[in-house]
Amino acid sequence: MEEHAPRGGPLAVLSLAALGVVYGDIGTSPLYAVRECYQGESSVAPTRDHAFGVLSLMFWSLVLIVSTKYLSFVLRADNRGQGGIVALLALITPARRKKEWHRRLLLVLGLFGASLLYGDGMITPAISVLSAVEGLEAATPSLGPYVLPATIAILVGLFLLQRRGTGGVGVVFGPVMVAWFLVLAVLGARGIAAEPSVFGALSPHHGAAFLIGGGWRAFHVLGSVFLVVTGAEALYADLGHFGARPIRIAWFALAFPCLLLNYMGQTALVLRDPAAASHPFYALAPRWSVYPLVGLATAATIIASQAVISGAFSLTRQLIQLGYCPRLEIDHTSEDEIGQIYVPRVNWALMAATIVLVLGFGSSSALAAAYGVAVTTTMVIATVLFYIVARERFGWRRRFLAPLAALFLVVDATFFGANIAKIPHGAWFPLAIALCIYVVLSTWKRGRGIQSRRLRERAAPLDGFLAGVAKKPPLRVPGRAVFMTSHGDLVPAALLHNLKHNKVLHEEVVLLTVVTEEVPSIPPAERVDVEELGHGFWRIRARYGFMEDPDVPKVLLLAKAKGLEFTLSETTFFVGRQMLLAAGKSGIPHWRERLFALLSRNSQGATAFFRVPPSQVVELGEQVPL
Repeated sequence: MEEHAPRGGPLAVLSLAALGVVYGDIGTSPLYAVRECYQGESSVAPTRDHAFGVLSLMFWSLVLIVSTKYLSFVLRADNRGQGGIVALLALITPARRKKEWHRRLLLVLGLFGASLLYGDGMITPAISVLSAVEGLEAATPSLGPYVLPATIAILVGLFLLQRRGTGGVGVVFGPVMVAWFLVLAVLGARGIAAEPSVFGALSPHHGAAFLIGGGWRAFHVLGSVFLVVTGAEALYADLGHFGARPIRIAWFALAFPCLLLNYMGQTALVLRDPAAASHPFYALAPRWSVYPLVGLATAATIIASQAVISGAFSLTRQLIQLGYCPRLEIDHTSEDEIGQIYVPRVNWALMAATIVLVLGFGSSSALAAAYGVAVTTTMVIATVLFYIVARERFGWRRRFLAPLAALFLVVDATFFGANIAKIPHGAWFPLAIALCIYVVLSTWKRGRGIQSRRLRERAAPLDGFLAGVAKKPPLRVPGRAVFMTSHGDLVPAALLHNLKHNKVLHEEVVLLTVVTEEVPSIPPAERVDVEELGHGFWRIRARYGFMEDPDVPKVLLLAKAKGLEFTLSETTFFVGRQMLLAAGKSGIPHWRERLFALLSRNSQGATAFFRVPPSQVVELGEQVPL
């Protein structure tokens, strides 16, 4: 396992950009994390012992989960420079395991972990923006009725702007977040100056005493303490965009010290004035600065939300490429940055969900009761997958890795248990969303496997077909035909239908297979393999990584460089379209057959997905019973 060099620009620029993208979510936690420990569903009185215990737990959570687990270790378990739970899933997929059920269980865990990220993507914009706008009510109580309408207006505007991409405004993300973190530090220092004794709370014995002496009440407060690390999973997911070094520099140089100062400042304020626990963040600021602070907080939460939304788009593309999700329309919002994409269906689904959450819960405090379960579950799954990948793929020694993973798992499981208590208070929502998404993803993967098997059973071997063409040549017509097929060793159904009904073959026939490998990207030199089969037949195999988008015209240009001359305007593309019938013979429940058939009918067609010129496409359909 080796460190990959940072990409995309100088180290300082990448570190600055990482503040906006990587640390936007975790950086806005001070808006509500401390408050929920004293005002939420599971809270404690703001006494000195409780305040010291809560701050100690917050500090050591940041140290153990963010600084140690993710930044020091998990970032090293990359898939050719890419991170995130899908990258781990791709590393596990091709691994040979002694027992098949082990592999299946790990795949289920990975897929469910990916599904949970969508639930997180719905709650993060809702709670972040709502908690920022609630500062208006803290400054002027008469503005309370306008908090929800203003929040919804901001969220709607945010989602409407997604189709334009972040290229124009992305350059300001880093500077805005630098200003935000510096303000956090200044506000925190202001609170600490009035109560320097708060430094004593950093000792771990205060956190241990709080948990031991507080019983179940203290354990439940861990669910609110965990809010300080929500967003930590973004460190790993964004590894491919920035590299490990800029992410670490941004954390240790600015994000971590500024967050710690602010949490200490809020705790110091609560020690002096327990009544301030209702809005400790805004109570830290001078009264004259509350409105500008609300504006800056809103900008920071918009940036945090933007990062989460973009992450959902990227996750969707990875799942599509790996065969876990139906093909969806994907628009590229930048000609220079391949990672800047827009997925309309995901965008509108997230927008609807966030608005429903804001209206349904009504306050950031109520939303905090639903927040955390998805993230803790994802972290537990990530720890398990990290151990497997580090042990089996990268060869880490068990005597070192096992106790390390056990420590991480104990911490994750403890927070998971505390957050489970939130289920009656709204935490069921992200779990329900994740379960629905998991059913869709797993049904699609299973259904595609069954469909592939059915097509293979019905198809004829290519070698026998070519022998028949040589023995009894059909009528050949001028031109080139490209038949897209997922099985390069079989005759595409579209080719057989064309020959059967039109009684002709083109002079040149190309069988094109696009394969997605279990790696993020494929070097251009290794993209295309061209093989001449004889009798005017050619076979092209195009390879892509799960972070890349297939492009048939570009594939043909690469094939031209390898000896297969092509004039795109003179080429006809034949694409098969299967009408799936739920016949009840697939081995999966009938309702899942029908769900797969529905997903297949509504997935994006191969023509658009592979960027084939639509004016040169002939589609030939067939019915395929499942």
